[in-house]
Amino acid sequence: MRDPTDPARRRALGAFGALGLAQAIAGVAPIARAQRTPDRTTLRVAAARLPLLGPENPHTDVWAYNGRVPGPVLRVRQGETLRVDVVNDLPEGTTVHWHGLRLPNAMDGVPHLTQPPIAPAGGRFAYEFDCPDAGTFWYHPHLRSNVQVEMGLAGALIVEEPEPPVVERDVLWVLDDWRMARDGQVTQDFASMRDAMHDGRIGNTVTINGVLPDAFAIESGERIRLRLVNVANARVFALRFEGHAPVVIALDGMPCEPHAPDAGRILLGPGMRADLILDATGRPGERHRVIDDFFVRQAYEVVTLAYHPRKRRRAVSPGPVPRLAPNPVPEPDPDDADRHRIVLNGGMMGTMPGMGGMPVMAGARAAWAINGQSATESDHSHAPLLTLARNRSCVLELVNDTAWWHPIHLHGHSFRILSRNGVRDARRPLVDTALLAPRERVEIAFVADNPGDWMFHCHVLEHQASGMMATVRVA
Repeated sequence: MRDPTDPARRRALGAFGALGLAQAIAGVAPIARAQRTPDRTTLRVAAARLPLLGPENPHTDVWAYNGRVPGPVLRVRQGETLRVDVVNDLPEGTTVHWHGLRLPNAMDGVPHLTQPPIAPAGGRFAYEFDCPDAGTFWYHPHLRSNVQVEMGLAGALIVEEPEPPVVERDVLWVLDDWRMARDGQVTQDFASMRDAMHDGRIGNTVTINGVLPDAFAIESGERIRLRLVNVANARVFALRFEGHAPVVIALDGMPCEPHAPDAGRILLGPGMRADLILDATGRPGERHRVIDDFFVRQAYEVVTLAYHPRKRRRAVSPGPVPRLAPNPVPEPDPDDADRHRIVLNGGMMGTMPGMGGMPVMAGARAAWAINGQSATESDHSHAPLLTLARNRSCVLELVNDTAWWHPIHLHGHSFRILSRNGVRDARRPLVDTALLAPRERVEIAFVADNPGDWMFHCHVLEHQASGMMATVRVA
């Protein structure tokens, strides 16, 4: 058996028992009415054994939704009601959080804040909520999420537009990374203080849709809507499509002005999503790499775009990239807004002002804080970080006073990014997660229109588990 941690795999990350992508990735179904989620569906959470590393190697023990990693793709139309019964067959409690959805607080899936944990060994919980926004979203646990997500619990939720753009294929790539041992199993070092204090649990094996990718089958002339979802615990992806010019049409599920990615890289922190239009401008038989060079010295090939050797779908350009219809998100007024400053503290080479170091992980102490206070998803005895007046515009200045990257996620709302380091963002993207570089300042604005207590946290799950979490109350 070949070692999945072998550095020689970095170039392609597909050499280890790779499946041909025609069956492993290109088989992701396009939009089809028959594939929409039934009026009520069930997600069963349980241990499973799956061939993440290919058929040549022993199966990997994971936790899965309905026996699949990632879990089944849930599809509904915009405005429809999603009804999901979750059955927990794990040996511990769990929940399901619907990441990016503007839903009622009671359906948000946060233990002890919006619901009790779903009990192990057969416990059940029924989620039911309307989906007001079209776009690409995802679901995952919010109880010991640094462990449960890493073990495989994640899945995509697609809310379809009434009139989706015309494309040949609507393709989903769920990007994940895993820390694998030599025996092909997920390492169990979840309480690593080094991970907590640095950049989180960075894995050594990257998968797309739960398999090691080798090549993505593509035909000259076709237009693809490519939905990217980063479900990794900590890895930030910076994807370059060599020989191609993808156009971003949505970020975190929310439509945006179609544009080329900044510096040619699609930058996705944990929890973030991007919808692209990818025109297959290559010639039959060509091969082009998709590179992740976020860590420049450790850049690697994620997958190869492999053109069919003979087929050409069309000989001319399919026309201008369509702009998606906006979602019904209230527009904030920064000139008439309540303003707050939020400082991210801690980590290696950081400071914890006013902190004594409260225990938040097994065998560890608080590594991170927000405005000097630490909390976790399993302990909501703390007072809210902020109490916001309902239906008021709010501007938050996020200050990253640390040496590390942080994707900061607010539950129950979407927000506009106004500026970075005092420089106005001309696009003002509407997102639910803001990726902050070390020592960066970012201004965000939103209307606090969704009542309840909402998690506000770093989506590097080791940072969240060791203190970088707070509650924002809308009342």
